[in-house]
Amino acid sequence: MTQKKLKLKLKPKFKKIFLVIGIILVILLILLFIYLNKRGELSSLGYSDKAIDSIFQKFKVSYVEEVGENKMINAAFESKDYKEKNLESYEKIEYQDQKDIIKNVNTLLDKGYKTSEISLILSRGDNDSVTEFAKRDKVNYLDEFLSVDYAKLKNLDRYVAYQEQEHEDAETTVLYVNLDFDKEDYEDPLEITDFDPDVLVNKHRQLTEDYVPEDLETFDEEDTKADEKVKANKEVVDAFAEMKEAASEEGLTLMVSSGYRSYQDQEEITNTYLEAYGQNYVNNYVAKPGFSEHQTGMSIDVASGTENIFVESDEYSWMMDNAYLYGFILRYPKSKEDITGYKCEAWHYRYVGKKIASYIKEHDITYDEYYVMFLDK
Repeated sequence: MTQKKLKLKLKPKFKKIFLVIGIILVILLILLFIYLNKRGELSSLGYSDKAIDSIFQKFKVSYVEEVGENKMINAAFESKDYKEKNLESYEKIEYQDQKDIIKNVNTLLDKGYKTSEISLILSRGDNDSVTEFAKRDKVNYLDEFLSVDYAKLKNLDRYVAYQEQEHEDAETTVLYVNLDFDKEDYEDPLEITDFDPDVLVNKHRQLTEDYVPEDLETFDEEDTKADEKVKANKEVVDAFAEMKEAASEEGLTLMVSSGYRSYQDQEEITNTYLEAYGQNYVNNYVAKPGFSEHQTGMSIDVASGTENIFVESDEYSWMMDNAYLYGFILRYPKSKEDITGYKCEAWHYRYVGKKIASYIKEHDITYDEYYVMFLDK
C-alpha cells in the first residue's frame, strides 16, 4: 500500500497577502538602509545625534546635505529655539560656542540685523554680553568699533562715549577703552584673581594683597646689586642667567637690583617716596601697592656691574638691542608713557618669553597693547 504525499497549497488570496507582506518588508528594509545611511552621512558632516533626529523630524535632510558641515545649523537643530523661517540665515552666521546662541540670533534677526552684523556681534561677546545686547533697540553702525579684532561687545557704549570726547579713531578708541583709559587711574580697578605668567598689571589692574607667586627662586648673590636677596619667577631667573652670560661674552656685566616685591614691600616703598618726593613723583614713578608688576615675580630692575647710573652704561645700550632675544622687554619706554602710565624706567624689564618679546620689539608696542590685542579674552 503506497502513501500519497500531501501538498500544502495556499489559496490565491493568501498568496497575495504574503506577497504584499514581503514587498512591505523589503521596502522597510530599504528605507531603514537609506535612513541609517543618511544618518551616517550627516554624522560624518559633524552633526550630533540630537540634531540629526531633529533634521529628520523636520524633513530637512536634503537641505542639510546640500549645506554640508555647518556648526550653526547643527546648533539650530539642537535648539528648542529653532525657527524654520530663520534657517537660511542660520547658515550664513558664524558659529560661536554660546549657550543661548539660537535664541539670541532669532532676537537679533527680528530686530533687523544682517547676518554679517550678527556674526560680528557674536564674535565680540560672550553668552551673557550678547544676551544683554540682544535686549537693546537696534544699534546702527556698530561695525565701526566691532570690526576691530580685539573689540568687546560689552564696551560698545564706552567706545562711543570715549570717541565723542577724545575724537580718536576707532582702533585707538578700542585699545584705550579696553585699557580703561576712560577711567581715572586706580578708579574701579579690575582685581586679578586668576594669575598666570602673562598677567597684565598696571594702574587699572590690581593684584590682591595676599598674592604671592608660587615659583619664586633666588638669584645668585653674585648676580645681584642689592643689600638683600633678590627673588623672581624661576623662568625669569633662568632667562636672566642666559642673558647675563651672553652679555659677559662682550665684556659686559649685567646685575639685578630688584625683583619680586610683596604687597607690603610696595606699600613701604610708596610711603618712603611719598615722604621724600611728594605725591606727584609717586604718581609718575611709583606704583601703588597691588598695582606693581614686581609683585608678579615676572619683572626685574637691571643694573650695570660697573656704572651706578644704568642709562649711561654700555649694559643699557646692550639691553636695548638684545633683551628681547632672551624674552625680556623694556616695560616703560619713553615713547609710550601715555600708554603705560609711567615715566620711562630704563632699568625695569619684564619677562614675557621670546615669542612675545620679539613681536613687541618688531612692532614697537608696549606689553599693554600686546595684551589687549592678543591675550585679553
